[in-house]
Amino acid sequence: MTPRRKRMIAVAAIVIGVGAATAVALQAFQENIMYFYSPSQVTGGEAPRGRAFRLGGLVTTGSLQRTPGSIEINFLVTDNAETIPVKYSGLLPDLFREGQGVIAHGKLNDGGVFVADEVLAKHDENYMPPEVADTLKTPQSAGGAS
Repeated sequence: MTPRRKRMIAVAAIVIGVGAATAVALQAFQENIMYFYSPSQVTGGEAPRGRAFRLGGLVTTGSLQRTPGSIEINFLVTDNAETIPVKYSGLLPDLFREGQGVIAHGKLNDGGVFVADEVLAKHDENYMPPEVADTLKTPQSAGGAS
């Protein structure tokens, strides 16, 4: 076998190896990626059935229902066009409240209810740390910075 033929075989093996590694990485990435869907997209059939995804919207005011004696919570998520019922069993984040933005991670069941594994509350864009808010409320001294 000539040196040129050996080099060509080595280059071909490297190209095939890199191609196979890329294909495996892309397949793993595609299986683990989680898309964000609004209630309108979910009711429109765009959300995957049987796969986890993220549902985002606002918690409908007056929809929060807690099951007595358990940590199960039911609420509605809306995008002001469509509404999806959500069922969650667990502790909710401190920022979670009705009328506030929420992102839930889970799956849509056969009954059209989104069964959440995790619920994340979103704060508005005007969020300010309490320390900064306290500083702004405190009157500044007349002489400037001390």
